[in-house]
Amino acid sequence: MATDEVRKDLRAAVAARQELGPEYENEIIDSFLEKLDARDVQRRVGSLPEPAPRRHPSRETDPGGLALAIVSIVAAIPITAIAAGMIGPFGVLIAWIGLVSINFARTMSRRMR
Repeated sequence: MATDEVRKDLRAAVAARQELGPEYENEIIDSFLEKLDARDVQRRVGSLPEPAPRRHPSRETDPGGLALAIVSIVAAIPITAIAAGMIGPFGVLIAWIGLVSINFARTMSRRMR
């Protein structure tokens, strides 16, 4: 994952290449790679912080997941009653499979991002 500083250095190297021409291309590439190597050594020694790892969305950053769970539980009560009255235990099973599938699909779609 490229940091802003690496992107800035790469843009500067490309601009220098455009300005100086192809005869200085090898020197520009070598200079850029030396900067990357020096930055890698500094990170290993500990003078540069490691980039923060990406975290999965939690309830704090994604309140929609909690809202969906609450709405699902509230909706499950009448859906279960209607399915049980009209179809019986098989209807209850189908209704709950649908409710669980909706919540599971949302959870999986959030983890993919």
